Amino acid sequence: MSARHTQQPAAERGAHRTDQGARLTDELVAVVAGARRRAVRDGDRQIDTAHLLHSLLESDPEVRGAFEGPQAARLLGYLVQRAIGYGLRWRGTVEGSGARPVPSGPEGWSPTAVSAMDVAYARAERRGDACARGLDLLAAITADPGSRAVEVLGRTGVDVRALAARIDAVAAVEECAAGGGCGVAR
Repeated sequence: MSARHTQQPAAERGAHRTDQGARLTDELVAVVAGARRRAVRDGDRQIDTAHLLHSLLESDPEVRGAFEGPQAARLLGYLVQRAIGYGLRWRGTVEGSGARPVPSGPEGWSPTAVSAMDVAYARAERRGDACARGLDLLAAITADPGSRAVEVLGRTGVDVRALAARIDAVAAVEECAAGGGCGVAR
């Protein structure tokens, strides 16, 4: 019996398995795997920031907690709609390429998703952590106003600036609790 080889999209082949995988918490590794599966299931060639946002919302309670009231549920409903057809207008396009040159990065990832992962790692490093977490990635994908994740957030009525402020507030409280100083003048 001969082995059968099929051509798989880059997202399915496990792209982005550089040393960066070691810089993710176990929870964020699961988020990336979920985004990869979603991209493959949707027939997309690349993992984009909307795939990452969807996977973050499904699997990370800390990320869901960053949203106000029913926003997380409304956002998940919208992302499900995207998965069943909304994202068709994005198919065949590269997120974040625009008029800019496409940066070299892991195969199977949009340039914007690659940049978001780099920003998430930088946030973790500034905090003194070796690994990025879900809130780091959420902050990173919402920082780029041209990302698909920001487009989805806007369409569901999420104020991205207010969300970023809530994420930063959580980070400040954690830094204070860890003994990094609370910014209180004495």
